[in-house]
Amino acid sequence: MPQRTKIYFFGSAFLLSIIGIVFIYSAGTYWGEVHYFGQTPFYFKQALYFGVAVVCCVVVMNIPAFQQEKLWAIFYVLSLVLLVAVLIPGIGIVRNGSQSWIGVGALTVQPAELAKLTTLIYLSAILSKRKSYERVVQVRHFVVIFLPALLIMLQPDFGAVFILVVVAFILLFIAKYPIRLYVAFVVAGIVGLALLIAAAPYRLKRIEAFINPWEDPLGSGFQSVQSLFAIGPAGLFGHGLLKSRQKYLYLPEPQNDFIFAIILEEIGLVGGLGLLLIFACFLISGFKLALRCHEAFHFYAICALTTMIAVQACLNVGVVINLLPVTGVTLPFISYGGTSLVVVWLTVALILNFSTGERKE
Repeated sequence: MPQRTKIYFFGSAFLLSIIGIVFIYSAGTYWGEVHYFGQTPFYFKQALYFGVAVVCCVVVMNIPAFQQEKLWAIFYVLSLVLLVAVLIPGIGIVRNGSQSWIGVGALTVQPAELAKLTTLIYLSAILSKRKSYERVVQVRHFVVIFLPALLIMLQPDFGAVFILVVVAFILLFIAKYPIRLYVAFVVAGIVGLALLIAAAPYRLKRIEAFINPWEDPLGSGFQSVQSLFAIGPAGLFGHGLLKSRQKYLYLPEPQNDFIFAIILEEIGLVGGLGLLLIFACFLISGFKLALRCHEAFHFYAICALTTMIAVQACLNVGVVINLLPVTGVTLPFISYGGTSLVVVWLTVALILNFSTGERKE
């Protein structure tokens, strides 16, 4: 049974990545020819990223050292260093209004993606060792969560902060955090997110566009409106594979955050639900692996990492179908992006690595 669960887990991740490459080919080819003429096509680069990601996954899942809690304290500190470095002019690279990248030439890394991973695993480690919830322990948990969140917000990357904070609070709940402290943490998080939204006019515009995207269909509501134009006429079975209409310069960067709109446009509601079922298989398999762990650290870490992918997928799908405001979050395994794909496969590798210490029958 445990081996079968791992096969389902790895197989669903592999299938999602293959589906992603197919739809990146469909969604991004025309956009790439117009805006990036002469450059390597998106689907080819994504296939290369996928190859690198799978190799990294196989290597990482077989290194026992990653199961050591002390190692993740070092990784957590290094991720904070990268988050500070990306804010330094001349080091951080600005894209789409956010200074979120570090790199040389074509090779770039998004430290926020790595920080989400290291923060959640380090939090899992300290939660597994707590003997009580004394005030000093509470402060430590608060600092571990909100220090990287604050640095990421300075870039700014609201989507990454939202995912990190929400998953961290879910992890505290799983760890049976005292309800009084848990409620205080959640209230602090909600107030903080509300203040961050209110502090930036463009975030308020996104909220307004979410409430009524048709009020400004050529401005703040443009992406939402074009996404709905893609989804609405598709029906149950869509227009057919490679037959999207919105990818022809209507929906901006269709291979990125809004690729699920192109998927629904081409293969319809039935195809979209099928894709979500594969995600469900991945998530259920991940939680089953967590339940078989006999060490608290491994259990918390697998729960946190699986939940992180679940929250990110739900957030992306919610944005595409206009149930949530636009946040700029990618669809795991599917959306175009080297850092995103490698990090999500690193997450898969770590889950499989932590699951090797599972409970015996």
